[in-house]
Amino acid sequence: MPLSKPQETIALDSHRFICVVAGRRFGKTHLSIRQLCYHAKEPDRNVWYVAPTYKQAKQIVWRKLKHKLQDLKWAKKVNESELSIELKNGSLISLKGADNADSLRGVGLDYLILDEFADIDPEAWYEVLRPTLADKQGGALFIGTPKGIGNWAHDIYNMPTENPEQWASYQYTTIDGGNVKPEEIEAAKRDLDVRTFRQEFLATFETYAGRIYYSFDRKQNVLTVEPIDTSVIYVGMDFNIDPMSAVVAVRLKDTLYVIDEIRMFSSNTQELVDEIKARYPTSKVWVYPDPAGSARKTAAGGVTDHAILQNAGFVLKSPRAHTPVRDRINAVNSRLCDSTGVRHLYVAPKCKYTIEGLERQTYKEGTSQPDKESGYDHMMDALGYMVDYLFPVRKEQPEYTPQRWGHKLA
Repeated sequence: MPLSKPQETIALDSHRFICVVAGRRFGKTHLSIRQLCYHAKEPDRNVWYVAPTYKQAKQIVWRKLKHKLQDLKWAKKVNESELSIELKNGSLISLKGADNADSLRGVGLDYLILDEFADIDPEAWYEVLRPTLADKQGGALFIGTPKGIGNWAHDIYNMPTENPEQWASYQYTTIDGGNVKPEEIEAAKRDLDVRTFRQEFLATFETYAGRIYYSFDRKQNVLTVEPIDTSVIYVGMDFNIDPMSAVVAVRLKDTLYVIDEIRMFSSNTQELVDEIKARYPTSKVWVYPDPAGSARKTAAGGVTDHAILQNAGFVLKSPRAHTPVRDRINAVNSRLCDSTGVRHLYVAPKCKYTIEGLERQTYKEGTSQPDKESGYDHMMDALGYMVDYLFPVRKEQPEYTPQRWGHKLA
């Protein structure tokens, strides 16, 4: 099958798992059919194409795939009711819908395509489809148009940062596909709002409305640091039973590198202390906790959270009272990227929950208060306490010198 340059680049990629986010009319269906045929050309292969619904699978691919295989004279038996085609070499190509994921269990696959995967329930992949590839070490192509940073497709697209040996990702615009005239794209630009146009035609992952940490960019702020000197570690901490949350960082001059995160459910401050000591037994620990910990008690015996930290030998750094939430947020944003474009805060790829919080935490609609329903607030508070103490962003106050009561002498 003839392929465009971008399609050829994807087709020649040897990674086991490939993610492609592309604009409308890029040629995703054409590429999908080519990949189905390519992986079924070997004898006795079991290859699936999965769309968000069974109806979509039939509408998008079935007729084109059937005609292509008949033209190649590869087809032995076509089953219209089950949307499957048995090839002369014993391979089987089947079309499925992810809307009935439980019906997809119990098979072994050599190759799998998930089309418009952003519209597929992630559990269909993680709990049902991923295990079908295990025994045969099968591969998968994720292809579709992005649906925003909060969608699981964004996590799949970024998998190469965690596992570059097995994963690869590509991003192409509608123009890159070469199937739509420039004037048509210009017309769409006039008809659509900016966010929708970027998502549908430029294949960009658009952010949440009201996103708090707007300075965070996964490509710029997620970084693996090697080697790591953990002789001194800095720990931001939020006291909460479900969960106790902490971020662990190292510092190099004015730059912080978050290297670890800790979330402990149904826990207390003493257990969090024990976990930090277990992970970093030889490190000197500077801890920046919730200021309310000077009065709060999460352990029996009437000992405050701050006292527990000090008794553990940690160096405690905390203001007497909470700084305004807005100041903490501004401090984190200015470290993520300042007004000159310089970044002083980085996060290790393994700190998944911290990364999610920086990308996804938003303000409550119509307010300047963070939305706590998402569950990201505890980890973000832990990060904020540390960053705000080390690198505060506040207006400079004129120095005030107290005066004695008295009389001037003439």
